[in-house]
Amino acid sequence: MGRISETVKVLLIINILFFVGTISLGEQAYDLFALHYPANEKFQFWQLVTHMFMHGGTTHIFLNMFMLYMFGSHLEFSLGQNKFLFIYFSAGFGAAGLQLLFLYVGYQDAIQTLQSAGISLQQIQESQKLFLESGRYYIFNDVPPEVSEKLISNYGSKMVGASGAVFGIMAAFAVLYPNLPLYLMFIPIPIKAKYLIGAYFIFDLYSAATGNTIIGPTNIAHWAHVGGAIIGFLVMWYWKKNSFNQNRWN
Repeated sequence: MGRISETVKVLLIINILFFVGTISLGEQAYDLFALHYPANEKFQFWQLVTHMFMHGGTTHIFLNMFMLYMFGSHLEFSLGQNKFLFIYFSAGFGAAGLQLLFLYVGYQDAIQTLQSAGISLQQIQESQKLFLESGRYYIFNDVPPEVSEKLISNYGSKMVGASGAVFGIMAAFAVLYPNLPLYLMFIPIPIKAKYLIGAYFIFDLYSAATGNTIIGPTNIAHWAHVGGAIIGFLVMWYWKKNSFNQNRWN
């Protein structure tokens, strides 16, 4: 393991402090700092940033922080603090944006299906209010139960984690060092960064598109991973392409 960079060190500390605070505050912390669907009355604008420092458990934060350390330090030493932070947060915002987009599509589709079946907007809002107050919701007559479940799962969605930002860092790393050999734990065979990280991206894209999880738990926000990776790739590709014209990094 190499030397840890200063910005990565600060990010690790902030994430750990948020995690300790989450353990202390419990569900109240998620209500305040997790990213809620904008139609949900618990949504606040600051959640677009704070959700990147929230995590759902020990395994979740460990994996994200380990990946941040492994790829982030190397990337910061190469790019400098400002460019590193730009990739990190732009990837995090891109991850949130893509995830919210697909939540919006699912939420609107459920509403249209319910209204086509004669369910009023007031009834839908009452079901959402009931969910916020008690965790229960209405199963409407003459409508498949999965439609009501889809409505509430999108409306009540809470997004947490640095995964989108970290995936942006990993994608940028693969662009900057595509042929650098990496090793998987328990597999002593070097795999080039572009293949290993690229394969992980393809797995996430497949899971996002099909709903079938290949790696990790089933509640992963796969579109967030995809969004973060795309932003990290595009930003790093643009910088790398233009660096040949400038002959140096700024």
